[in-house]
Amino acid sequence: MNSFYSSDELKEIGFGQCGENVLISRKASIYGAQNISIGDNVRIDDFCILSGNITIGSYIHIAAFTALYGGNKGIEIQDFANLSSKIAIYALSDDYSGETMTNPMIPDKYKNVLNEKVIIGRHVIIGSGCVVLPGVVLNEGSAFGAMSLINKTSEPWSINAGIPYRRIKERSKELLYLEKEFKKESELRG
Repeated sequence: MNSFYSSDELKEIGFGQCGENVLISRKASIYGAQNISIGDNVRIDDFCILSGNITIGSYIHIAAFTALYGGNKGIEIQDFANLSSKIAIYALSDDYSGETMTNPMIPDKYKNVLNEKVIIGRHVIIGSGCVVLPGVVLNEGSAFGAMSLINKTSEPWSINAGIPYRRIKERSKELLYLEKEFKKESELRG
C-alpha cells in the first residue's frame, strides 16, 4: 500500500478543490475537507493537521508534524512556499487575558476567540519549529529561521529569525529567475 492517498481517494475525501500531482500522507489529519483547496504539485507529509479554511497554491511542500489551524478567516499559502516540519500556523487564538474562558469545549458565548487571516506569500520559507500567529502576512520571498515566533507582518525578500523574529538581512531574488526557467522547461515538457 502506498503511504500517500491515490487520486481517487483524494476525490473521496471531498476537498473544496484538489489539483493534479497532489501527495497527501495517509497519516495526515484533515478536518473540514470541503473548506480546503489545494493547487497542483503539492505534498503534505505524515502527521500534519489541516483544519478550517485553508487555500494551498501550487508547488508547495508541507513537512511532517506541521499544523494549519485556519478557523473561519483562513490560511492562504501562495505558490512555491515551503513549510518545514513542526510548524504551527494559527488563524485563530483564544484570549489569554483571563477575562474569558478558553478551549474548544467551552461554548462561544463564554470565549473571545481572535480570528484573523494568515497569508503566506510566494516563495516564503518557514523553518522547523516556527509559530505563526493570527493576522500575519508573510510577504513574498521572506524566510524564517528555525524556532522563530512570527507575530507580525514581514518585509518582502527578507531573512528573519528570533523570538519574536527580527529582520536579519535581505534575501536574494535569484530564485525568481530560477522560477522562470523552471516554468519554461515545464511548458516544453507539457
